[in-house]
Amino acid sequence: MAKAPTIKKPILRVEEQPPRTIERADIVPTTGFVLVVDGIFKKEFGTDTAAQKAGKELLANYPMLHVEIYDASTKVRARVA
Repeated sequence: MAKAPTIKKPILRVEEQPPRTIERADIVPTTGFVLVVDGIFKKEFGTDTAAQKAGKELLANYPMLHVEIYDASTKVRARVA
């Protein structure tokens, strides 16, 4: 009798996922700059220039939106033109 070839089974490894940072739109951030679209906090940025760039790109594609940049340290909103 011929011996059946052995099949190597793949070793399943579950890689540990990095911890997720949960961004909630109902909590006002305390640091950084946040893109506010139609009154809703959308995305957080480290610098004002990055937030302004993203806001201008968004307005170029969707001019009907009301886009603002929220400065968390001074708690001031500035409209993107």
